[in-house]
Amino acid sequence: MVKGVARCLWMLPLAALLFVLNLVYGAVDIPAGEVVSVLLGHPAAKPSWAFIVLESRLPQAITAMLSGGALAVSGLMLQTAFRNPLADPSIFGISSGAGVGVALALLLFGGTVTVGSYSTTGFVAVVMAAFAGAMAVMAIVFLFSIVVRNNVMLLIIGIMVGYLASSVTSLLNFFATEEGVKSYVVWGMGDFSGVSMRQLPAFATIIIAGMVGAVLLIKPLNLLLLGEGYARNLGVSVVRVRNWLLVITGLLTAVVTACCGPVSFIGLAVPHIARLLIPVSDHRILLPSTVLMGAVVALACNLFCVLPGGGGIIPLNAVTPIIGSPVIIYIIMRNRS
Repeated sequence: MVKGVARCLWMLPLAALLFVLNLVYGAVDIPAGEVVSVLLGHPAAKPSWAFIVLESRLPQAITAMLSGGALAVSGLMLQTAFRNPLADPSIFGISSGAGVGVALALLLFGGTVTVGSYSTTGFVAVVMAAFAGAMAVMAIVFLFSIVVRNNVMLLIIGIMVGYLASSVTSLLNFFATEEGVKSYVVWGMGDFSGVSMRQLPAFATIIIAGMVGAVLLIKPLNLLLLGEGYARNLGVSVVRVRNWLLVITGLLTAVVTACCGPVSFIGLAVPHIARLLIPVSDHRILLPSTVLMGAVVALACNLFCVLPGGGGIIPLNAVTPIIGSPVIIYIIMRNRS
């Protein structure tokens, strides 16, 4: 227990270091002293530097940290509750549902979303559509979860719902214009820069609320590790815990996917990385460790997206598989028996 806490705490300075590097390093070369000066409220040598640090790099680093923790803890809870090491937030089709929402907004309605007398375009329209699509799929899976008692069957239903959503997206892409398809592809590449400083408080509030909900599920998750029958004997309502878990992971995944695109592999790989580094099953240690590791991995991926020498920025989902795939292959090979 003490050793697990110690290993968990060393992630804090690592996350802090990566957070600072995300502020200092970027496509535009800004001296570290100027970055510190801007953060302390002093005027920068160039006005554009202050804008880049405060309106681009700072919210992007905070978004990466929160998104990584949210996706990682979602993956951990799903893997524990469904006893499946390959479960992640996208397995129930929530990411695919967000994709359908974005496809409808960009490919069918030309980037404009209208609700009653309210109409919006651009990024806000994409976020609204993605969130609506993700929550719609989550509602479908939640309704099935009330009827279906078997976890394996519910996983299969979630996968099938995801396939249906992907099929709708493919049809919309087939009949869409070239410009619409390009916009959708860009969204699907993933990007932590989609949340502005003005939007950050609302984004952070939802993510933190979901994290608090995950913390409240630590005790039943620990009991589920011993088996559903044992958990029921101790008074745990397995179906109720599973439904609350679906609501929390659905909300976290929907918000992150809507604002940052369908970020791959973090929810799947990070819980395994946390277990490898901190070999404990107690969620009192494992859950905060997974959140911190998710933040570390997301900040590292965001840093790797910046090409050296001002060469531009590459898509996020071109980087996350480089970290996630070897971990999953290692887990499969280790447990192949």
